[in-house]
Amino acid sequence: MPAFAVGRTQELLWWIRQLEQEGRVPKLPVYVDSPMAIDVTDIYLRNTSEHDLDMRRLEQNGEHPLYPSHFHLAKTQEESMALNTVRGPIIIISASGMATGGRILHHLKLRLSDRRTTVLLVGFQAAGTRGRSLLEGADEVRIHGEEIKVRANVESVDGLSAHADQGELLQWLSGFDAPPRAIYLVHGEPEAAAALRAAIGERFGWNAAVAEDGERVALK
Repeated sequence: MPAFAVGRTQELLWWIRQLEQEGRVPKLPVYVDSPMAIDVTDIYLRNTSEHDLDMRRLEQNGEHPLYPSHFHLAKTQEESMALNTVRGPIIIISASGMATGGRILHHLKLRLSDRRTTVLLVGFQAAGTRGRSLLEGADEVRIHGEEIKVRANVESVDGLSAHADQGELLQWLSGFDAPPRAIYLVHGEPEAAAALRAAIGERFGWNAAVAEDGERVALK
């Protein structure tokens, strides 16, 4: 699972644990292979005042809400490399979320050509990234200067986005005391960005535009 280190990894750990408890998935070894994700998970667990009722209830019962049954951390480079020799079904969560760099590339390079592998994409995959290529069914991807055959099963999970949708963004804009001079949309697919620009103009009559790559804007 290529996953963003902050937020997405912790959400995945929560859901894997939940699915295990409900008997909906087998209790497999789960490895988090990202120093940043490991540190962030520790921050999540230490700041209990920020936890919701579900997490607090588990903690009060002496349980670890972000620890699946067979939970392992690969913080050092040596621990990460040791995953290459692990046999049997395992789950590896590693960064980066769009497979543009980081430790996930080493795991993909080793396992993409194995038909027993499933790559689960759990976040937005921007155009031009390896994650997007995998999502669109590429037969091979380039990793560390080599063309790697894709024989693995590639799946995606929608609905885990931490970004606000169009309705939530419009609601946020409605709280402005005065309209901004201009709004530039800098994130998202072209069709979605164009639709949001039109919605802002229709609802508020404000000046909104989809930012162009390399565009220069004079600030006065």
